[in-house]
Amino acid sequence: MAQIIETIDVDVPVTTAYNQWTQFESFPQFLSEVESITQIDDTHNRWKVKVGGVEREFDAEITEQHPDERVAWNSIGGDTEHAGVVTFHKLSDIKTRVTVQIDWEPEGFVEKVGSLVGAGSHAVKKDLENFKEFIETRGAETGEWRGDVDA
Repeated sequence: MAQIIETIDVDVPVTTAYNQWTQFESFPQFLSEVESITQIDDTHNRWKVKVGGVEREFDAEITEQHPDERVAWNSIGGDTEHAGVVTFHKLSDIKTRVTVQIDWEPEGFVEKVGSLVGAGSHAVKKDLENFKEFIETRGAETGEWRGDVDA
């Protein structure tokens, strides 16, 4: 299993960063490999991604979620296996550190080679830069979900 850990500091309050991250259907605006996400209910969503030219679909379940702190998930079903967590750390009233950790199982030759050369880390780092630009340019979240999901 491969692991990716990337961090970025964004110039918005922790609540703004967290609230935006709960708006899964907005992810295609800043996550380059995400084609679409459909929110099924509070803890389930359906993803369509295109990685290295290969399209994949899977469902994800939110396994833990605490406002302004963390969102954790596991893939369920579909043709990809991964789990992850995004944590939010208040650095000041107007600055937040966002850390993404993803554990995933590369499938096929392209993904295995990509994993070896760090393509996944590069992609996540770029997506976090896109998130930073998205949320800082907007200055406010597009919505919010403040529910709590215990592990």
